[in-house]
Amino acid sequence: MVTKAKYHSFRELAANETENIDYRIRCREGASEMAIAAIHGGGIEPGTTEIADATAGDLHGFYSFTGLKVSGNFILHITSRRFDEPIGLDIAERSKTVISVHGCGDSDLITLMGGRDIALREKIGKSLKKFGFQVKDSIRFPGLSPLNICNRCRSGAGVQLEICLGLRRLMFESLLRSGRENTTEVFHRFVGALKIAIDDQ
Repeated sequence: MVTKAKYHSFRELAANETENIDYRIRCREGASEMAIAAIHGGGIEPGTTEIADATAGDLHGFYSFTGLKVSGNFILHITSRRFDEPIGLDIAERSKTVISVHGCGDSDLITLMGGRDIALREKIGKSLKKFGFQVKDSIRFPGLSPLNICNRCRSGAGVQLEICLGLRRLMFESLLRSGRENTTEVFHRFVGALKIAIDDQ
């Protein structure tokens, strides 16, 4: 049975969960005007924090809301349109562009593209394809709402990446917490493709 999300706002979540035990917030400033975010990191959508962190590097801003529970982390999933954790919102709203990294449960080896910044979305997609990855525009996760965290940036248009479970499994020794410490060639090739697409923005 799949555990359903429980909370509709960060205030509701924070009243029932304990920071640094059930969840952790990680962030850092970057030199650019772009931020890379993983609002469903850790055990919520495993691998997304690591991808966002490596993609941001020292150049871009980085934010992750990370699930730390031993199991049942999906109850910490606040949807992209409802996500209102104050630090994450502040980083998004101060950035010119936000790329939000997510993970869907499909077994495919595909990255689903969404968000309102069509030009950047196409640039990222072209780079991923060049490095051997499959991409397609997302119907289920279009990321077009102005309330979506990827579009809460100054430009009002960001990019949402939904990386399928099948592909994320190839990026790590495993998607368990310990396994995510050991990344594969697929991980580095994927992050490299993203960085080529965005580092000159």
